[in-house]
Amino acid sequence: MLNRALGPMIALAALVMTGLAGGPVLAAPMHGIAMHGEPALPADFDHFPYADPDAPKGGSITYAFVGTYDSLNPFIVKSATTTSRGIWDASLGNNVFESLLVRNRDEAFSLYGLLADSVEMPEDRTSITFTINPLAKFSDGQPVTVEDVLFSLDILKDKGRPIYKTWYGQVEKAEKVGERGVKFTFKNGENRELPMLIGLMPILPKHAIDPETFDQSTLKPMIGSGPYVMADIKPGDRFVLKRDPNYWGKDLPAKRGFDNFDEIRIDYYRDGNAMFEAFKKGLYDVNPEADPARWLEGYNFAAVNDGRVVKETVQNGLPKGMLGFAMNTRRPVFADIRVRKALAMLFDFEWVNKNLFSGAYSRDASFFQDSVLSSVGVPASAAEKALLAPFPDAVEPDVMDGTYRPTISDGSGGDRKVMRGALDLLQAAGYKLDGNALIEEKTGQPLGFEILLQDRNQERVALAYARTLQRIGIKATVRTVDSTQYQRRVQDFDFDMIMTSWPASLSPGNEQGNRWSSTNVDVPASFNYVGAHSPAIDAMLAALLAAESQEDFVAAVRALDRVLISGHYVVPLYYLPDQWLARWARVEHPKTQSVNGYTLSTWYAAPAK
Repeated sequence: MLNRALGPMIALAALVMTGLAGGPVLAAPMHGIAMHGEPALPADFDHFPYADPDAPKGGSITYAFVGTYDSLNPFIVKSATTTSRGIWDASLGNNVFESLLVRNRDEAFSLYGLLADSVEMPEDRTSITFTINPLAKFSDGQPVTVEDVLFSLDILKDKGRPIYKTWYGQVEKAEKVGERGVKFTFKNGENRELPMLIGLMPILPKHAIDPETFDQSTLKPMIGSGPYVMADIKPGDRFVLKRDPNYWGKDLPAKRGFDNFDEIRIDYYRDGNAMFEAFKKGLYDVNPEADPARWLEGYNFAAVNDGRVVKETVQNGLPKGMLGFAMNTRRPVFADIRVRKALAMLFDFEWVNKNLFSGAYSRDASFFQDSVLSSVGVPASAAEKALLAPFPDAVEPDVMDGTYRPTISDGSGGDRKVMRGALDLLQAAGYKLDGNALIEEKTGQPLGFEILLQDRNQERVALAYARTLQRIGIKATVRTVDSTQYQRRVQDFDFDMIMTSWPASLSPGNEQGNRWSSTNVDVPASFNYVGAHSPAIDAMLAALLAAESQEDFVAAVRALDRVLISGHYVVPLYYLPDQWLARWARVEHPKTQSVNGYTLSTWYAAPAK
């Protein structure tokens, strides 16, 4: 449990493990690990600062999403975007499955014990050893064992999403050490995040999974070690989780103040408007809001006015990431960087922000916006220049010196100066105006593409962009499809342009490789939507994973940011500086929020008045 009561047990486990391994005495077991430096919380910490250990237990909470689900397995390629929410969920919590360690959302990247009650790692990070908590068990009462951990590694690597194969394929050897110890040895220590990723690996029950069918979508309830079990399963309607009364980990320091509701219900709606009307009627409890017009004007209903619904603005210290139109460079239309740069110039943020969003958004420029990791407004340091030196053409001069900003228009929806600049780039790329169409001189083919969407709320932005493009003869067709078709086409990279986001944290790492590395450019279901295959990107990814100090890490991330910006893979859109959400007052949250913002798994039912 990583508390004072288990001190002798941890020490004994260390002696047993080292004796059975027959090797030198290992370093003292640790209560947690950090990406850089040491964990901030002491070994005897009582609870995470943003959780209320005295939060009342009971009641229920209902969430809502647009779409449907057709699977309960969140770890496989099939149904990757149509698995029910709430199972293994960065927003709603890992309610069914758990990992060996768990993140503290108040630190950039530090992990503390969950299924493991101690962890050992040498300074060179060439291996990591976990000791399984003897109390850990699955919801069917079976204990969590080393065999489950080894099974999880193998099946996720072999039949899970491509990212698991990328991560866990770097494990050279996984072995049992003593009764409760499991050691992972890596090919080298260059990927310093790899021990952290192993600590966050979902642990699956070997006895309850058929390896032959694991990679197939399923609506059969799955067994995990988490605080909730799957209960009511109705695709297209709802998914319900019930709290496990025998949950093994409720008294762990990392779980105190979490998992407070007896029931978690997730309702599904056909579209966003119907969903919001349901919120107004009280049919679900929490509504994160991203539409400024609705935030400013749509919450003038009785429950808000009389205090039954509370509107909150929550600040967080995370990078804001990137929202944008992703250009699939596998398609010839986007192969020329000059074309991509021109298309990015032609998004009239000033008009869109004023006319569609009441001026509430800020413009995205960096993939790590509003953080120390962003390169925008910061000249490249000596360390960055050294990293980028082998790739002299990878970063544009204004990006290197920190003066780059996305194009600013006059807000008219048709700024002639901006259009002239974009046309100059397109002409240099071999296009010319022929009447009302922009055509490629060599082939006579008009410049056009499809913008594929999965949400009708995205349509007005895409249509506004398409109207601007039409002014200079570019035909952009906007097409919205259902979630199943969208998933299939995106997994197969069967699209020209999509509207998507690249969330960011203070600890970017291996997930960046899934988004940008050459090795993932042709891997179905990877997140390399844009088809990036740049030696400069690959080198910056390697540098950020190998960084041993915070200074080297920041330099590597900023250098990556500069290369991505200079590649013009994305039409940058916009972001909200803060988080907005409305909640019915029947649910409450701790007064202290984490650096990540609100944490839904720490919320609780409001005490009866």
